[in-house]
Amino acid sequence: MKKNRVLFLCVQNTSRSQMAEGLLRHLAGDRFEVVSAGSDATTVRPEAVTVMLDIGIDISAHYSKSLEKFINDEFDYVITVCSPAEEACPYFPNAKHRLAWHFEDPAAVNGTEAERLVVFTLVRDEIEEAIRTWLEALKLPK
Repeated sequence: MKKNRVLFLCVQNTSRSQMAEGLLRHLAGDRFEVVSAGSDATTVRPEAVTVMLDIGIDISAHYSKSLEKFINDEFDYVITVCSPAEEACPYFPNAKHRLAWHFEDPAAVNGTEAERLVVFTLVRDEIEEAIRTWLEALKLPK
């Protein structure tokens, strides 16, 4: 069975798109080939790695990738996880389906490490719920 290809996009590919990539791979990696990228790639946030490890998903080997790396690739789904990413790349030439999910930017939160981790955890949980809902709606064979 051919896997559906999914690209999660965010501006910097540091948190939301990285967590989404790890979550989809964990939840349905047998049915999806999944990657993430950003319009302005930088580095993966350690808080994202920490909150993913909290639920048994290791994204410590992930790295921030530029969307330019994938611009000519074909994807079944391109999913933006923040408004700026949707604005930065409103058109992705080889996407069969385009979805826009908007989540708070946990990397923008100031405060102690504990306060930041609370926000990263909340956003991670929102992303997981969105992915689970989407997977149920797709009704793909398991």
